[in-house]
Amino acid sequence: MTHDSSASPLIFGGAAQSPRAALPVLPPLALYIHIPWCVRKCPYCDFNSHTASPVLPEEEYVDALLADLDQDLHAVYGRELSSIFFGGGTPSLFSAEALGRLLKGVEQRIPFASDIEITLEANPGTFEQEKFVAYRALGINRLSIGIQSFQEEKLKALGRIHNGDEAVRAAGMARQAGFDNFNLDLMHGLPDQSLDDALNDLRQAIALKPTHLSWYQLTLEPNTVFWNQPPTLPEDDTLWDIQEAGQALLAEHGYAQYEVSAYALPGRPARHNLNYWSFGDFIGIGAGAHGKLSHPDGRIVRTWKTRLPKDYLNPAKSFQAGEKALTNEELPFEFLMNALRLTEGVEARLYPERTGLPLESLAEGRREAEQSGLLQVEPSRLAATLRGQLFLNDLLQNFLT
Repeated sequence: MTHDSSASPLIFGGAAQSPRAALPVLPPLALYIHIPWCVRKCPYCDFNSHTASPVLPEEEYVDALLADLDQDLHAVYGRELSSIFFGGGTPSLFSAEALGRLLKGVEQRIPFASDIEITLEANPGTFEQEKFVAYRALGINRLSIGIQSFQEEKLKALGRIHNGDEAVRAAGMARQAGFDNFNLDLMHGLPDQSLDDALNDLRQAIALKPTHLSWYQLTLEPNTVFWNQPPTLPEDDTLWDIQEAGQALLAEHGYAQYEVSAYALPGRPARHNLNYWSFGDFIGIGAGAHGKLSHPDGRIVRTWKTRLPKDYLNPAKSFQAGEKALTNEELPFEFLMNALRLTEGVEARLYPERTGLPLESLAEGRREAEQSGLLQVEPSRLAATLRGQLFLNDLLQNFLT
């Protein structure tokens, strides 16, 4: 969306605001690469993932990813990548050769920052020591390992293809392969899970000494098996006890919570995710991938790609399924929906820098959120209170038009 300097002021939150300004500095740029295949679709999963055939179309998919990226290059000319994230699905189903060709092709198109973070999602059932040594040699320097639980009955209920021993071995293999920076993905609030069950999972994860833990509650999402055939989940009181005790245990072992479900050792937050939450830019390539790009003239555009792998690989179909330029009215909510997930929030100056809107455009919603005890009263920061973190949806309602 373009804005004419002669346009009338827009109204948001009861205050007149000028048309959006050109962005003085473009935010950091990241790349998300979606690999949509899994060995088996889990019953709780609502991500764009599809059961893999015996032979994956690696070559064709890498060709498509690079062609997809070519179509986005005009919007990022002259910028460099601060991070890359291979998500899925299960990206570790792809060979090191395929990922190597892809990374080489990406770097030929967009320069990498000297300290670029490159993360690959992997599941314990796909770990092969030789393959992961090769991944590390490619420059992939961070793993995110989907453990979910170490307990056999819980893994079975979740439809996972690995067992608890494989989960433990995967962390050791990651370290042996040269990954000194890795995340473990762990869920709580699992079917019939007790407080002791949840804490035992967490203790086992901590014992493996990851640099980062994603620890979050299982939720039942539409269009999943669990939505249609819901399992018996713990009572709310148990869920609350798990949350409180788990956070205390993580803090005791040096894992600081920096986002709703993210905990890290000092200096080890996920740079790629921090970029999302601070309203940075990211290109999204691959089946169903989403992107968000800022333009120097002030336009901020969200994009999404063709969802089904067979359509994405079809030369007769477009990679891009749609795009939307964010309006002035949408930007406050869009920015804060991300920024307020961070436990410390963001510096208030980031809002005008990343949106082109004056800080005053938040004034009314900010005042109401502060009065209701959901937003910290701190002029130089935008940060939820502890209560606001618990009731984030209520907090964000103050910034909806």
